[in-house]
Amino acid sequence: MNLFLVQHGEAVDKEVDPERPLTGKGEREVGAVGAFLAQGGLRVPSIWHSGKLRALQTAEILATHIGLDAEVEEQGGLAPTDPPLTMVERLRKIHEDVLLVGHLPHLAKLASLLLVGKEEAPLIAFKNGGVVCLTREDNSPWLVRWVVVPNLVRRTGM
Repeated sequence: MNLFLVQHGEAVDKEVDPERPLTGKGEREVGAVGAFLAQGGLRVPSIWHSGKLRALQTAEILATHIGLDAEVEEQGGLAPTDPPLTMVERLRKIHEDVLLVGHLPHLAKLASLLLVGKEEAPLIAFKNGGVVCLTREDNSPWLVRWVVVPNLVRRTGM
């Protein structure tokens, strides 16, 4: 099983718009990352997001590239301050690839909890619009498979 953790794309400040939609730059970066992943053959059957506008927009952009026929759905337990153990429990019950679009500090805590069993262990430097792929076989430990960030995609000419 692969688990793709995505920090939403760059969003406007809450002082500008309390709903915090993606900026134009955020939309372009997420689109470039999605196109890059699609070019590599990545497809995901399920895309979950927190329900916040910036996460929904990020999920929808990625779905146009890598979520062909994927369900894009809001899931509880992905908000910035939600306890990561809730999502860990939910992930134990599924066996197919899933992409989660969420926020910091939740995603960082979730990744740390999955990888080393402690949510406080700082392991991954998430970037807006970046994707971290974790993988596991059956009930083996989670491992980092790869990371793609917008700056890397821009350098490759995408």
